[in-house]
This record gives sequence, C-alpha cells and structure tokens, in this order.
Amino acid sequence: MENDYNDKSMQVIDTNSMQWQEHYSKTAGKMMYKNLLVQDQETGMKVEKICYPRGFITKWHYHNCAHGIYVLEGTLKTHDGCYGPGSFVWFPEKSLAEHGATEEADVVVLFITNKLFDINYVDK
Repeated sequence: MENDYNDKSMQVIDTNSMQWQEHYSKTAGKMMYKNLLVQDQETGMKVEKICYPRGFITKWHYHNCAHGIYVLEGTLKTHDGCYGPGSFVWFPEKSLAEHGATEEADVVVLFITNKLFDINYVDK
C-alpha cells in the first residue's frame, strides 16, 4: 500500500537567535532587516521575519503574489490603518498598498507570500 505522505523532516528555526540580514530600500531611503525562514523551490512561496525600523514605509506598490503580514511586535502602518501585535493583514495579488512602521517604533512581522515574490512601485 502506498502512503500519502513524504518522509522529509520538519524544520525548526529559533528566529530569536538569528542575526538580522540588512536590506537597503532605495525607495524608502532606509535600511530594513530580514531573515528568510523558508522558501518553497517549486512555488516560490516564502516566509520571512522582517523588521521595519520606525518611520520606514514601503511606498505605493503591488506584488504579483498575494502576501500576508502577521504583526509580532510594534504597530504595522498601512494605507488603510494601523495594526498591533496579533493582527494579520492579507493583501490580495496585484492590490495597491503602502505599509511599514509608525514614526514611534519599529515593527517586527512575519511576511508570507503565496508564490514567487516581486515588487512593482507606482506613482500615486
């Protein structure tokens, strides 16, 4: 009898012991910090832990992938409001958005995509 499962091992990552990877955003003119936690080689789906420093905003943009942001610490500022720890914000594919941190504090989030990530900035 064939099984319906694979024998790949699960992954466990202590994200608190990881060192942040710097990522400079030309459009924001600031550094942000990321840790890639997992990426599916077939679909491009990925999960990252991201820190947007206070005042960091990703200006108007869209992605060809859908993406979700789960707030771990601080407040996520979006074009549609501000969301604190425990909030999950989902952005459908090709939806226009602005998001980042408030002026008061950094925000740490889990950033999840449903397929290969891209970013397309727009003037609005």
